[in-house]
Amino acid sequence: MMDRIFALLGALNMFIAVGAGAFGAHGLKARLDAGMLAIWQTGVTYQMAHALGLLAIAALAPRFGSSLLAGAGWLMFAGIVVFSGSLYVLALTNVRWLGAITPIGGLGFLAGWLLVALAVWRGPTA
Repeated sequence: MMDRIFALLGALNMFIAVGAGAFGAHGLKARLDAGMLAIWQTGVTYQMAHALGLLAIAALAPRFGSSLLAGAGWLMFAGIVVFSGSLYVLALTNVRWLGAITPIGGLGFLAGWLLVALAVWRGPTA
């Protein structure tokens, strides 16, 4: 079941990231300055990368079946919400304190990838 959940979350986040990228390139180009547009694009890039990470976790889950992979998936999903979400809101509102919470999402990404590595290192569960 874990593989299905993370495949679904990965696919939905790829859908959202593609839409956000197109919206940034076409709908926000005339409304945001170059700096805010770059912040928006950073959110899109990290959302796409970690949506692919969720899909990778879904693909690894049947082979490794580790609770570490479940933790990794939830950390990546939380990272997308906090990291990319805070950058999207920052770009749209220019509320600068949001930049202070963005690294929390980055820590979620780092911890998630570390758990993926640990799950693979430990090998398949019996």
